[in-house]
Amino acid sequence: MDARKLLLLIMALVMAGISAVVVRGFFGGKSEAEAAPVAAPQPTGPEVAVAIRPLPVGTIIGPESFRYQRWPAELVGKTYYVKGENDLATLNGSVVRYAITAGAPVTQGALVKPGDRGFLAAALGPGMRAVTISVSAQSGVAGFVFPGDRVDLMLTQEVPGGGDGPALKAAETIIRNIRVLAADQRTDKTVDEEGKTVVANTSNVTLEATPKIAEKIAVAQTIGQLSLALRSIADDRAELEERIANGEVKLPADSDPKAERQMMLEIASRPIDTNTTYTVGADVSRYQRSSVPAKPGAGAPAATPSEAPAGPVIRVARGNTVTVTPAGAK
Repeated sequence: MDARKLLLLIMALVMAGISAVVVRGFFGGKSEAEAAPVAAPQPTGPEVAVAIRPLPVGTIIGPESFRYQRWPAELVGKTYYVKGENDLATLNGSVVRYAITAGAPVTQGALVKPGDRGFLAAALGPGMRAVTISVSAQSGVAGFVFPGDRVDLMLTQEVPGGGDGPALKAAETIIRNIRVLAADQRTDKTVDEEGKTVVANTSNVTLEATPKIAEKIAVAQTIGQLSLALRSIADDRAELEERIANGEVKLPADSDPKAERQMMLEIASRPIDTNTTYTVGADVSRYQRSSVPAKPGAGAPAATPSEAPAGPVIRVARGNTVTVTPAGAK
């Protein structure tokens, strides 16, 4: 091999090595830059209260509704709840007057506190009414019903009928899945110094109902005794699925999942006054009635004056039917 070819080969090897180093440095630097992204600058302003989840109108506020988050100082408004200046515990039991999106700061005008004007109206859902019933320790689940819970409403009554004997005793579940707005004057759970819920007997409970159901409750209070039955949280979804399977609730075929989920939540929160169930005394004890007492002689036609038998008669009673036969008849 002559010197010229050897020199060209050496120069080619040197150029290949330089190219490899340059390419490696270019791609290696790019991957390192991608592996270490630049962190976004954090706000240095005060901590303000923001909503953890979407809070629609009428939501009753609890400890899980808000949290503190850093906010740019130049964007902090006078109506914000600032850490160190406001205590979030004082907001428990308040009601959302204007809808708050998740992560948005909470303003003082967006909430209505218990005792403020318009508080109960803000707690009601669109088209709903507030109706109050009287309860005792027994009919009010011994004070274990709190605002925000959902209950079934039962009516207990005695139906005397028109005949002799004891009246028919009956209980009927007239409304299901109805929301409790307040217990006496309390709209939130009372807690002690250790943060435990205080159970207290109440004499009045305020419920959220549709206008028609409010009328039914008003009439039911004049008929007999109303009692509350506390519902499980899991019952709402199970009952909704059953109503969908029975065809009572129809879902649109072409709706998007988000709209369908919102519609199902609204349906699940509505009180139900159809397909009511009942129990009579005979279902509990064999010594109680299963129907109202009938009038004496019911089922037998009344005799006209011209047909009234003369002289002694024999009365034969078969159940509720009484037959009158003249004693001398063949």
